[in-house]
Amino acid sequence: MKLSVVIPAHNEALVIEPTLRGLIDVLDSEVDDYELVVVDDNSTDGTADVALAVGGPVRVVTNEPPHGFGFAVRKGLDSFEGDAVVLVMADGSDDPRDVVLYYRVLQAGYDCAFGSRFMPGAVVRDYPPLKLWINRIVNQGIRLLFRHGYNDTTNAFKAYRREVIENAQPLLSHHFNLTVELPLKAVTRGFSYAIVPTSWTNRAAGESKLALNEMGSRYLFIVLYVFLEQHLSRGDYRRPQRAAAERPARLAPPEQGGRDRRLRRAAGARTRRP
Repeated sequence: MKLSVVIPAHNEALVIEPTLRGLIDVLDSEVDDYELVVVDDNSTDGTADVALAVGGPVRVVTNEPPHGFGFAVRKGLDSFEGDAVVLVMADGSDDPRDVVLYYRVLQAGYDCAFGSRFMPGAVVRDYPPLKLWINRIVNQGIRLLFRHGYNDTTNAFKAYRREVIENAQPLLSHHFNLTVELPLKAVTRGFSYAIVPTSWTNRAAGESKLALNEMGSRYLFIVLYVFLEQHLSRGDYRRPQRAAAERPARLAPPEQGGRDRRLRRAAGARTRRP
């Protein structure tokens, strides 16, 4: 299985090199075939040049106008060459070792790997208090509405088989609400997924591109859109030959344990078929 890592980047010259080198250091020894696709979204600080200088498995694609996080991710999803794709933030907040964990989940037969920063075994460092408060309210609302048992839907850091990305088209989101559209479409359209604990660390340099005051209505639109699709479309968009969505598998250890245990459990899991 070839793994693609799509990294949307807007003015991330200060952090993109350590992010890429961290991924390469881990993936070189754990994944046989992979690529790192940096999507340069109208950067003016030389982000693309810094990324290209890393070399190796890195390639850079340019997101032509219109710009924005959602458009950049969509460009990456149109450009990746692998059998599966992981969305990784350019700021280094996602742990490269969790990319390997996702890879093991997909190898085990799941269609999607969903990380949670808010379950036993997860690690969160320096999450801004206001954003954390808003995050928990929004995710709880989504969880109650869709009853999918997942508490971190808004996190962009997830992995999908190519079939999931193709089935989710057309993607509508222009901005960070794409982080909600993709997983909700995957769940409601009948793809299997595993939920695993992940690590998150606040960026060391640069500025976050998420503007909370601009995202409320956009998140609400996408959530309601997928909710109405689920209940009014009569299954027109569901994965072919699957009558019901599978229950999620939780690969978190029941007690304190290392990442190696999670990798072993993921490698031994299997998708349940209807």
